[in-house]
Formats: sequence, C-alpha cells, structure tokens
Amino acid sequence: MKHSNSLINESSPYLLQHAHNPVNWYAWNDETLNRAKQEDKIILISIGYSACHWCHVMEHECFEDEQVAELMNKHFINVKVDREERPDIDQVYMTAVQLMSGQGGWPLNCFALPDGRPVYGGTYFPKQQWINILQNIAAIYQNNRSKAEEYAAELTNGILRSELMQVKENVNLNIDILHQTVTKWVKQFDNTEGGPQKAPKFPLPNNYLFLLRYAHLTNNPAVLKHVNLTLQKMAAGGIYDQLGGGFARYSVDEYWKVPHFEKMLYDNAQLVSLYAEAFRCTGDERYKWVVEETLGFVQKEFTSPEFAFYSALDADSEGEEGKYYVWQKEELQHLLKDDFPLFADYYNVNEEGYWEHDNYILLRKNNDAELALKHQLSISEIRKIIERCKTILLSVRDKRIKPGLDDKCLTSWNALMLKAYCDAYRALGNKDYLDIACKNAEFIIQQQVRKDGGLNHNYKNGKSTINGFLEDYAFVIDAFLALYQCSGKEVYLTLANQLCEYTLEHFYDKNTGLFYFTSDTDAALIARKTELSDNVIPASNSQMARNLYLLSKYYDRKDFETKALKMPGNITDEMKHYGAGYSNWATLLLDLVSPQFEIAIVGKHVDEKFIELQKYYLPNSIFVLSKQASSMPLLKDRFMEGKTLIYVCKNKACQLPTADVDEALGQLNEENA
Repeated sequence: MKHSNSLINESSPYLLQHAHNPVNWYAWNDETLNRAKQEDKIILISIGYSACHWCHVMEHECFEDEQVAELMNKHFINVKVDREERPDIDQVYMTAVQLMSGQGGWPLNCFALPDGRPVYGGTYFPKQQWINILQNIAAIYQNNRSKAEEYAAELTNGILRSELMQVKENVNLNIDILHQTVTKWVKQFDNTEGGPQKAPKFPLPNNYLFLLRYAHLTNNPAVLKHVNLTLQKMAAGGIYDQLGGGFARYSVDEYWKVPHFEKMLYDNAQLVSLYAEAFRCTGDERYKWVVEETLGFVQKEFTSPEFAFYSALDADSEGEEGKYYVWQKEELQHLLKDDFPLFADYYNVNEEGYWEHDNYILLRKNNDAELALKHQLSISEIRKIIERCKTILLSVRDKRIKPGLDDKCLTSWNALMLKAYCDAYRALGNKDYLDIACKNAEFIIQQQVRKDGGLNHNYKNGKSTINGFLEDYAFVIDAFLALYQCSGKEVYLTLANQLCEYTLEHFYDKNTGLFYFTSDTDAALIARKTELSDNVIPASNSQMARNLYLLSKYYDRKDFETKALKMPGNITDEMKHYGAGYSNWATLLLDLVSPQFEIAIVGKHVDEKFIELQKYYLPNSIFVLSKQASSMPLLKDRFMEGKTLIYVCKNKACQLPTADVDEALGQLNEENA
C-alpha cells in the first residue's frame, strides 16, 4: 500500500475500507475536533457503512484519487464516520443535508465549521463535481468567512427547530385513529405486486406486522389479503436469496425482482419475526420455510463463536454488485444437466429472471402444483429435484469470492435477532431457536451490559465500545421481554425492568414525555435528537413506549403506564396522514384500544402448554410463565403443587384456572366475543 492514514487503528470495517486512501482521514473523536479548531479548517464529515454500494463508488472515483486527496488534505480536516457505529452523528448531519436539499442518503458528505455547525452537504458526488465543491467551500471559508458563518447559523437553527414539538395533552386514543390511518394508507397499496405503489421497494417489516395484526383484530380481509400478497411476492422475488435464504436490503424495481444485494442483520431479524407471526396467523407453509431458511443463513453467515450476530454482507464482490448471487444459463445447464429444464422453469431462468450481462436472478412465479402438471411429476418429486439442484449450486457458490462481511456486532441489531429467534420458537416450536436466543442474551449480558447498568453499542475483536444509544436500550428491553415470555426465566424480565429504569434516568425528557436518542452522559453534539418516525427499523421512542406499556402490565406500574399512554398522543396526527412512517406506534395503539389478555401458565409443564397455545394466533395477549411459586403480580398465589394451570385474565380479572389448552382457548373466545 502506498499510503496509510489514521483509520488503520480503527476496528470498524467501514473505516478500515478507507485506511489506505491517500486522503488523510481521521475518526470522529475529541482529538480530531480539536485539530480542526487548532488548524482553523473546515471539517468534512463523510458518513457511510461497509455494505453501501454508492459509498464504494465514491471512494473509487474520489477518495482513491491523488488529485482529489491533495485538495481535501490541504483545505479540510477529513473525518470518516461509520453510521452504524455512530447513528447520533449521522442523525444530526443527515438532518442538515435534508434541510438543504430535501433528500438524504449514503454516502453522506457534510462540511462543517471547526465547531461542528454544518455549512453545506449532499450525498454521492462524481469526481469533477466533488472537486468543484471542495474548491468552492475552501474559497468561501478563506475569503468570505461571514457567509460561511451565516450558512452555519441558519442550518443549525433549522436543525434545532426540527426538534421542537408542541406536546399534546390528554389525546383521546381510540380505534378511529387507526381506521383513519389505514383508510388513507390502503390507497398506496400495490395490489398486484404487493408493497407500496413505487420503486424502489423496501420490506419495512414493522409496516406489515401492524397491518397483519390490524387485519386480524378488526376482521379486515382486504388488508390481510394485501399483507399475504406482499409477503408471498417478497419471498418469491429476487430480493429473497432463493438458494441460501435471507433477504437483500431492498428491490430497485416494483416487482421485488432486482435486489440491492447487500444483506443486513436488522432486515433479516425483523423479517423472521414478521414471517413467523404470519405463519401463526395463516398457517401458510411458505412462511415457515422462509423463517427456517433465513435463520439457516443467519447461523451460517452472521453468527460469531460467542453467539453474537454480525452486521452485514456487502452488495459487491470482486468489484461487481450481485456477482456472488447471479448465474449464467450455460453455467446452470452444465452443473444441473438433466435437471436444468425443471430448475429453469422453477426459478425463471428465462426472460422473467434475466437481469443484465447474460446474468439471471433466481425468482419464483409459478406454484408447485402448476409445475407438477407441466412436468408430469408429483409435487414431492419436484421438491426433491429442486433441493438436489440447490445443494449443487450452493456448493459451487460457496467457492466463489464472497461479499465482504461487516463483523462488528451492534447491540441494537443483536437484540432484533434475539427477538427473531424467540418469535421463530413461538411459531415453529423448535427448541434450538430458544437455545440460540438464550446464548445471544448471555452474550449481551456478559459483554454489553456494563457494571453501572448501562449498555455499550458496539462489540468487535473482543472489545465492547461506544456508549449505548436509545435504540440499544429499546430493542434489548423488547428482546428480553420476548425471551422471558418464551422461557419463563425471570432474570430476563428483571433485566428488562432494570434497563428501563436506567433509560428513564439518562434519556427521558420530562418536558415532552419522550426520550432523547443519546444519553445525558454523552458528549454534546450541536443538537440532541429525538427519534420519532418508524423507518427500516422502528423508532426508538415507539419501541420504548411499547416497552413501558408491557412492563406496566408485568409489574403493575401505573407510572410506566401513564408514560406509555402519553407518548403516542404526540404523533397521532402524523400517523393518520402517513401510516407507513408510524406503524410501530400504530401497533402500540392497537394494543391500547383492543381487548388485552394476560395468560399465566404455572407449573412443571409450562413449556409444553406454552407451545400448544402458540399454535393459535393471539396477538393481543401477553404471557407470564413460571415453573414455581412467584411473587410477581400476575403470578402471585397461582402455583399449585403437582399441577400445570392456565389462567386467562383480562384487566387483572381472571377466569377459573384450567389444565386444558382447549378450555383456555374457549375462555379467550368468550372474552373476545
């Protein structure tokens, strides 16, 4: 290598990708920020992540270029930020770029004064445009500093104004809010291909989790039909890895055909949860296969020796996007021989699956019954042949150069996958899934929970680093609550409660009743953000509201319930106009306005009774499990030696206990009537 910069000492795979650029990159830290002040230079804050395709493109075009690097090094303090390690920095400067341009994305490139206030920014820039921008910004700062100060003041005020909100008191939370939300939302449904009427298409699992529950609890067959269509189309499309399992981040077209090939842990975690719940609701075997195959992919590619989960697989390999995943027809004919005609029909190695440069993306169109008729085979024979073909192709694919692995382990994303394993266990009853969930929980407890009760955000090379953000607490609490409901081990419930108390102490804003994204122990940025809208991951505030509500049930905490009920009132107007951006909030509201059941199972055979009950879709129920006597409010005085009893409760009033699952279900149906 001709050059190494200070990023060579970092652990982030994204920062290490830039460690040999001729640009003198620095990591974001106090030393770097002080250097900008001492040298009186503009800071260039360049933000991306390891699996980002256009980040790679800009690196090759600009940051590896000696001419560009000379300009950057002369006039700027150049700071590289991994947005996944530092979402707090990303939020601030993304807001600045969105205020300037009306849009955002990655790579994110923002120029700021030495004190961190932004003056200009954008996303991807080709080389000549980037050179022009570098020259113009440098000239303004050298020759017209008052103009740069003016830009910075205006932008910073805009960022601060974006955080102001008028707190709404005593909002009437009712089912009509959700009806209004869905009535407007359905107009955006693509009822031919599933998902929204636009491209690109992102899976957005929290959207469909809400719509699934809403359809079930309000008996809305049209919405349920759309959810099923979307899930089936995604699972049949190129966005899903038909050979190895797992989902790519999004589809560039409206057909779920051509993926942006990167695979992210957070997408696959949430999609496992979604398909597991959809299987419990519908019994569709395709959903079961998606759960099993995706978790197979996670175990093979994303699971560390200590049962932590890695972050991402790149879209590119050998400098080409998707090269690892696509196939040419001649290669398939050579490998599969007599099985090729059936395989080509099954996975559309034809004009449907053709992508570019003689490459094909594997996807499904016809169902097994249609293919059985065409090829005069039984469905079981077809599936046997396809499995044989998949085994051959996977062994060949495994020998290809793999996309780069981002092997940092983020606490928030690990918690999403922990929750996914719990949901898969509930849906499929596979105890291996519960075992893996417990092992990942142990990793979080041993490595990411600090002695002061707080969480760290990042884990890499045996080191736990970066003070946790609200998303870490929100998703770990949620995951531990899910694991408690599956295992009956009170330690997870206790930890969830303790983490919630810590979050209230260090993140809670008493003025708004909401939570800041960063702890009060963190060094201040130019703004302290509050994350409200649900995106590819639910907003940390919507998840904290759900956590508070659930913990209020377990511990009979009226203060938690009051806080939980106050939070969604602030976004009900936005929800009604844009349900897709507030769907996790909508799930909470659905819980608040639907009949809610507490199902306590107490006794030696808790696990068996629990799994029996999971065969029935009960989205408006929380479970309380114990094999022994407990002082918890929902379990107190309910243990009877030698018996395993089920208590069906509503608003803390319980029916007579029963040892029979069918009788318990009958009680639930009576209460729901």
